[in-house]
Amino acid sequence: MRRVSVIGSLLKKIYRMYNTSLLESLEIKGFSDLRPSFLEVLLFICENEGASIKSIGHAVGLKKQTMTSHLNELEKRGYTTREHNEEDRRAQKITLTEYGEKFKLKLLESIRELEEEYVELVGEVELERIELQLGNFYEKLNLKSRERNSPLFKDL
Repeated sequence: MRRVSVIGSLLKKIYRMYNTSLLESLEIKGFSDLRPSFLEVLLFICENEGASIKSIGHAVGLKKQTMTSHLNELEKRGYTTREHNEEDRRAQKITLTEYGEKFKLKLLESIRELEEEYVELVGEVELERIELQLGNFYEKLNLKSRERNSPLFKDL
């Protein structure tokens, strides 16, 4: 049991350090009004322009109410806008504003810089190995939870 607890704790610490570094980099580049939870949402929108609120929430693991709150904030801060989906008038597409597009460039630049730091720290091969092992671990956990029909990892 201790091993699983240590793995979870280490992953959380690494994730927090990653978010802190990313937020610091973005702040230097002029984007100082973001919270860590906004980063995941914005990254998904940057990679999936025109995504629905439901698909964004599903991808980042947030409930619809939380997603709506986050998107309201991001819209108020000028990063995103909502458009009606022509295919489903009840659904909305979330797109980046001009300011959001500028942010996207700086976000991708910051991620690239951070990856370069990590490669310098542990090496390219080690970083690839870590990514592969964590990906395999996640897939196995996800498959196991689906077999048990467990809500624990449902839709992650």
